Formats: sequence, structure tokens, C-alpha cells
Amino acid sequence: MSRHILYARLIGEGAAAGHPALLRLLHDITPVVGAVPPDAAFADVGGALRYFGCDAARLAGLLRVRALALRGTDCVIGVAPNPLLARMAADGRDAPGVSEVPDDPEAVAGFLAALPPAALHGVGEATARTLASYGLDTVGRVAAAPPATLQRILGAARARRVRALAHGTDPTPVVPAAPPRTASAEHHFGHDELDAGQRRRALLTLADDLGHRLRGTGQAARTLTLTVRYADRSTTVRSRTLAEPTAHTPALAGAAYALHDALGLQRARVRAVALRAEDLADAAHTTRQLSLDPADERRRRAEAAADRARRRFGRRAAGPAANLRRPDAA
Repeated sequence: MSRHILYARLIGEGAAAGHPALLRLLHDITPVVGAVPPDAAFADVGGALRYFGCDAARLAGLLRVRALALRGTDCVIGVAPNPLLARMAADGRDAPGVSEVPDDPEAVAGFLAALPPAALHGVGEATARTLASYGLDTVGRVAAAPPATLQRILGAARARRVRALAHGTDPTPVVPAAPPRTASAEHHFGHDELDAGQRRRALLTLADDLGHRLRGTGQAARTLTLTVRYADRSTTVRSRTLAEPTAHTPALAGAAYALHDALGLQRARVRAVALRAEDLADAAHTTRQLSLDPADERRRRAEAAADRARRRFGRRAAGPAANLRRPDAA
């Protein structure tokens, strides 16, 4: 039975931060979505083609348009009859767009023939070097090699696997993945950062990014970890268990500030700071202590409005005024 697999990978600034949004867009098309962190995903759209009234390539084009219009991020999408070929079709593009490998043995053989064996996902560099030492330096030559030859070179089990890959065969199903248990964001300074105020601005930026992503996936963090990287390449790592699971940016930023200030860095030469939200929980099943402070409720309503603006106009549409301009998320 023929399958219709998409492999979509976000590109450009903020690709990792847009990963939850990509998963949501794919889930709007099909429930069979497998996340490939930090910025990609597989989707089996075979059951959706009749509903949308188009083929897989056109559906991929629709997904790309929606990603641009709703999230402000572009992507490259591979379309093929299995995950191996879909991923390779996407990896073979140098620019955003859709690449398709038809479900036809001759088309598959032509697509793979001139590629090096290392281009096959599942064939490592060591295996590729071993094959090349026997003159099998292209996928086409590996596919044409007698099974007995491959078995002598690689051993029985690995030879069967490599031969199947060289013929473009990959029965691996797309398995819907559970929500991630961690989320992280990192900022690299352009120089040794001695200013504690600038480091705190970076931490606010990262906390805002994490909060937005967690709220988008309906998750809340129980633990926050700060990593500080110095000019001599040493690092300091500190963690704090939060008073309650949260995705609220001020709460995450406050915990990040406390971790940072407790280090007493003073004149430390800092190259990068990173935050990691850990032990993530379903926000719908966590409890939040009610606040009698009306300002807190106003902040949460403003946060929700900012999230809606970001979903519609892009991640820079709204956020804390002290945000740095270019956070690097992972």
C-alpha cells in the first residue's frame, strides 16, 4: 500500500522556537505527526488527501503557505512514499520550497543513484568509508552490488539494512510522539559580556521565548535550569524548582534572575546564557494559586493578547519592551 509522507523543516531565524507551531499546523492536516526536534517533523497525510481534495505535493505547498502567513516562518518540505525519501528530498534543497520523490521505482533509483552512501539516514560515516574502500561510493553502486558482496563487507544484518536503504525502502511508520519533556533557549553574546544588566535582558528574552512556546503547547515547567558559558569555555549550571508549574513569563524570568544573581558573577566574562524548562507538565492538569493582585491578572491577559498577536503576525509582533532583538532558540 502506497504511503504519502511529508518531512517539513523550518528554516531561518527562530526555526527551533517555531517548532511547536509547525506541529500544530501539521496536526490541522493529520493526526499522524512525528516530531523531529529541534525544527522538523514527519506527517503521514495519506488519510487527508481525499478530505483536502489534492495530492501530497499540493498539500505540502498549502502547509508552506500557512506557515508563512500564520507564523512568519518558511520551510522546506520533502514529499515521498516513505520517511527516508521524504527527509532526503528536503535535505537536498538549498532553498525553501517543496521537493517530491514520486512513488515509482525508476524515479526513486534516479533520485538516489548519484548520492553518496552517507546521504542515507541510517548509514554512518564509518560504514560509508568502508563501502567507499571497496569502490561502492554512490548509492547506485551499493544498490547494484550483489547481496553476498555487501554481506562480506558489512555483515549480514547491516548489509540487509544498507541494501534496503540503497533501494529507497523504509517501512518505518510515522509514530505520533509524546510532548517533549524539556524546552530550551540560548543567547550568544557578540563579545565577552561584563554588564549584568545586559545579561538580565538576555534572560528576559529567553524566558519570554520559553513561556510563549510552553503556552503554545499547553505545557508548564516545574523546574528551570540556567547555564552560563564563559570566555574560557567553562560553564556554570544551576537549577531551581519552581513554586508551582508555570509558563508565565514573569515567573520564569524571576526565577532566571534569582539563579543569575545568586552566582555573584560581577565582572565575569560571559559568552552565552541558556535557560532550560524541565519536568514539563500538561498545563490543563496543574494547579495555580489564585492571586488577589489585580496587576497579576492584567499581566496574564496582556500575555495572552501578545501570544495571539505572535501567532498571527510572527514572533516579534509583541513581547516585553526589554527584549533583546535577536534571541537564539534551540
